[in-house]
Amino acid sequence: MSLPLEEALEEQAATARSKAQLLRSPGRYLVLAALAGAFIGVAVVLMVMVTGPLGLAHSPWTKLIQGAVFGVALTLVIFAGGELCTSNMMTAVQGAGRRRISVLAAAAVIVASFVGNLVGSIAFAWLVHSAGVLGIAPAPGQPAPGATLLSGMLKAKMGESGEALFFRGVLCNFLVCVTVWMGVRTRSESAKLVLIFWGLLAFVGSGFEHVVANMTTFSLGLFEHVPGVTVGAFAHNLLFVGLGNLAGGGLLVGVAYLVAGRPRTKATPVLPKQTTEEPDLTAPVPVGAGQSA
Repeated sequence: MSLPLEEALEEQAATARSKAQLLRSPGRYLVLAALAGAFIGVAVVLMVMVTGPLGLAHSPWTKLIQGAVFGVALTLVIFAGGELCTSNMMTAVQGAGRRRISVLAAAAVIVASFVGNLVGSIAFAWLVHSAGVLGIAPAPGQPAPGATLLSGMLKAKMGESGEALFFRGVLCNFLVCVTVWMGVRTRSESAKLVLIFWGLLAFVGSGFEHVVANMTTFSLGLFEHVPGVTVGAFAHNLLFVGLGNLAGGGLLVGVAYLVAGRPRTKATPVLPKQTTEEPDLTAPVPVGAGQSA
């Protein structure tokens, strides 16, 4: 059974408050945010390596398989623990909306988790690059499926306009935060896993843009020296996708459920009309009035 909206919002507000309090220990918070960035990176690399051969074969199943395997990202973040900026965009907004944290504290949580995610993504991408797994080819002289798919993904991302990246970011985090929100409203761990699978399948399979996933993707592109990938292109993507994610998670989910879950104001009871007229003490008293039997 799903938690009522009011109860779920109170839980989110309490979570936002604990995040703001954790931020008072920057070192601990950075570790948790960096882990979240690395967890999303795990899903990016898994997706590239698993579907690289499908991409080379021009398989129509490529997108579906990519969506199916990407669920590991949010599974690791939620069950292992991590500070993910895209879900914080919803949680912090709801905490501020319920007045458990200030707007400044909400912004600090989002920015700090973004920075930590970036650090973790870059570190994880460097480890993957050092391991050399993207360059593995099925046979000598043949192209490496992982590296080929990564190059194609980055070329497509860099070819998109800022407007397209923004709205794909909106749609992506709308789905991601709806997925997290549904998880908040259920106590069943197995239900959470199912919800994560379907939610992330929808955003990846649809081709939407996730700012933290792109941190790993572009970092890998820089380390692997993919043609055309620059720090400027990386920053351009993070800016527009990040703003889109903020709008999708903060407004379309965070604010939307704040409005939908507002406690109903009780109607003011209608009281009998009070009279200020003084009783007429000179009027005759009816026979029997004030007498007992």
